[in-house]
Amino acid sequence: MRDINKIIVHCSATREGQEFSVDTIRKWHLDRGWSDIGYHYVVHLDGTIGYGRDVNKTGAHCKNHNTGSIGVCYIGGVEADGKTPKDTRTPEQKESLLELIKVLKKLNSSAVVHGHCDFAAKACPSFDATTEYKDI
Repeated sequence: MRDINKIIVHCSATREGQEFSVDTIRKWHLDRGWSDIGYHYVVHLDGTIGYGRDVNKTGAHCKNHNTGSIGVCYIGGVEADGKTPKDTRTPEQKESLLELIKVLKKLNSSAVVHGHCDFAAKACPSFDATTEYKDI
């Protein structure tokens, strides 16, 4: 098992209310030349959690921070215009993200939850994940 010190929350940077499958995101990442989907988990609009890259394998979701981290992505993060960042999490996504992060923290007690924007000049995940999950 890998030593995990970060749980990094992402958004798919897709339009509000528009669903995408793990396989679709995997295809986007394979088209970029990656070996697999970059995220370990994907939270769908209905709160269902999809499994991406094997959690025992290093992800490809946050440059210079993939080693020792788990990548969690929720579908959405952008307004209907396709470019303006927005916290588009449905109530179901909020609940599932919280529960998933709680489980991941139990399994990796020293891991700190971050938003992708903590490490890159991006709005992703379009909300302050570091503050929202700091007490978990």
